[in-house]
Amino acid sequence: MHASDRTGGTLDMRLTKADRPGAVGKKPARPASAKRGSGQSGGSGGGSRRKTGSARKRTRSARARRGGLGGFLRRVAYWSVVLCIWGGIAGIGVLGYYAAYLPPTSEWKVPQRPPNVRIVAADGTLVANRGDTGGEAVRLEQLPPYLPQAVIAIEDRRFHSHFGLDPIGLARAMVTNVTTGRLVQGGSTLTQQLAKNLFLEPDRTLKRKVQEAVLALWLEANHSKEEILEMYLNRVYLGAGAYGVDAAARRYFDKSARMLNVAEAATLAGLLKAPSRYAPTRNPDLAAARAATVLAAMAEEGYLTEREATDAIAAPMRVVTHHTSASENYVADWVMELLPSYVGGIEQDIIVDTTIDLGLQIVAEDALRRTLADEGTKRGVEQGAIVTLDRSGAVKALVGGRDYARSQFNRAVNAHRQPGSAFKPFVYLAALERGLTPNTMRVDEPVRIGKWAPKNYSKSYRGPVSLTEALSLSLNTVAAKLADEVGPRAIIRSARKLGITSPMQSNLSIALGTSEVTPLEIAAAYVPFSNGGYAIVPHVIRSIRTSDGKLLYARQGDGAGRVIDHSTLSDMNMMMAETLLTGTGRAAQLEGRPAGGKTGTSQDFRDGWFIGYTGTFTTAVWLGNDNNSPTKRATGGSLPAKIWKEVMTAGHQGLAVAGLPGVSDRPLTVAQPARNPNAPVPVAPAEGDPDRRLPPMRDDAQGGGPLDLLNRIFGG
Repeated sequence: MHASDRTGGTLDMRLTKADRPGAVGKKPARPASAKRGSGQSGGSGGGSRRKTGSARKRTRSARARRGGLGGFLRRVAYWSVVLCIWGGIAGIGVLGYYAAYLPPTSEWKVPQRPPNVRIVAADGTLVANRGDTGGEAVRLEQLPPYLPQAVIAIEDRRFHSHFGLDPIGLARAMVTNVTTGRLVQGGSTLTQQLAKNLFLEPDRTLKRKVQEAVLALWLEANHSKEEILEMYLNRVYLGAGAYGVDAAARRYFDKSARMLNVAEAATLAGLLKAPSRYAPTRNPDLAAARAATVLAAMAEEGYLTEREATDAIAAPMRVVTHHTSASENYVADWVMELLPSYVGGIEQDIIVDTTIDLGLQIVAEDALRRTLADEGTKRGVEQGAIVTLDRSGAVKALVGGRDYARSQFNRAVNAHRQPGSAFKPFVYLAALERGLTPNTMRVDEPVRIGKWAPKNYSKSYRGPVSLTEALSLSLNTVAAKLADEVGPRAIIRSARKLGITSPMQSNLSIALGTSEVTPLEIAAAYVPFSNGGYAIVPHVIRSIRTSDGKLLYARQGDGAGRVIDHSTLSDMNMMMAETLLTGTGRAAQLEGRPAGGKTGTSQDFRDGWFIGYTGTFTTAVWLGNDNNSPTKRATGGSLPAKIWKEVMTAGHQGLAVAGLPGVSDRPLTVAQPARNPNAPVPVAPAEGDPDRRLPPMRDDAQGGGPLDLLNRIFGG
């Protein structure tokens, strides 16, 4: 309403359009006189006004459209902010709810990495790592720089800039997974992965993801990026039981993580996505393709040049496939069984210094594998074990089976098998200690003692023979007669004092090796023949220390002292040497080196043995089948003697020749006694095969037969 508008001298109180609420801010309408005045200016003015009015309408329409779009956008922005606020509040609520299930922050601490046991050979070479991780903990500065760079490039490119969570990476992963319709990418940072590995179970729940995020923030707040990366690299699982990059480097490349090249580092980083799928030992092509992806990512991030990445892709890699089947694992397992008795619980990384000669270990393993591969099927033999000891009882090589990957059972230490004729030296030792000599005569003939009637392997008999000949040819009848003369208990005492610890049955058949022993203990029981008559304790651990050098254990002391007097030892060594010269062990002869030993074959050819020694080493070889099934007539003088010779020849390379104690470098040649012309002579010497029937238990025999009496009188 305008005060200047008057009609007939009175005020016009009517509302104009400008007074209405919808017209706020509009200009007031012109008075009628003004309109009329303007309309009298000419005819062209009317047309101009019509055109101007049309333009104004179009302008108002455009403004309306713009106002509608702008309003819509403003509304979208407004509600987006509102939703974000409420979403944040809800997220904080969920975060707080699940975080409440965590222990108080005052109790949070990074758990200790499980201790590693580093087992090394006598020269310091790594034999194996044992423990929950399978490798050493390495410092970040000890690693080649491209190893952590490879991990960052493929797993968490913004690792050095984010705060433990990576919203950009998470958003990208969500978009990728939604567009592809499947889980292609994960949004977890290295810090989140470490938090999961350190503190949480591997279940895929919202609760676990929220707690992972909380713990990642805590890690970032309390540890530097370098500390987080080092912890991650030492704990992440990389397949095949390997936790940490050092364990994986040794598992796949047989080297320390400190020595990895670029391509190998990329291969390990590639395992993080799927350790089994990309393992170079299982899928070499997939592993190579994944490593190429990692190298390309490293080039994109500037860690490598394009040329360096290309060269690394083209470089050949030597992947170790033998690691899980290597015989050193039998040694490592045995060491781990022994450790608690030396140091109790293991709470930190330790180094176990062993007596193992890794070169000889590899030779022994190769000899066993190759012989079984070439002749095992023909001879019906599936398994074997080898033990080599030095004069002090230190284990220099120990092979517990044909293939560790196929069977972890350590036959060298834990398999109890019948030694057959390899047990006879203890019978002859007991006889010599009763006064007999190597030249004492006995008659090889059919024999029956009670219900027991043992026979020779050849089923033939030689008549009168010396004890030396009887032992070298492994005549069962003579061994049975000696057992009857000296008694089973005397034989058991002889075996016990030399080192046999397994239970032994006190019956006459013990003379033919029917009581079971392990390869390790019978090898140890032969060592006194090689070292001058002193009992030993077989041992593999020399010392134990922490990774920082603190000594926890050092071996001291020896065995039980002298157990064979010099004269008896000299006689035994002359007799045992003859086995390799003219007897059943001729296949084991060592060129230019005195040696003694004994073959052994158990009932029905179930076990084949050769145990022998020089003045330096003692080695026991066993062949047979785990199910105790008979072999195809595989005797101790065949494959076991062949393997023994190969191992001992390699073990003595570069060593001075040592004679057997009490025997000159030219072993005694035993004169052949007059023979019964009617006695059949076997075509080739062979060892005995004990009869299955066992005689009843009996006490020691008191006194010998008539031949024994004559020998005693005339000094035979």
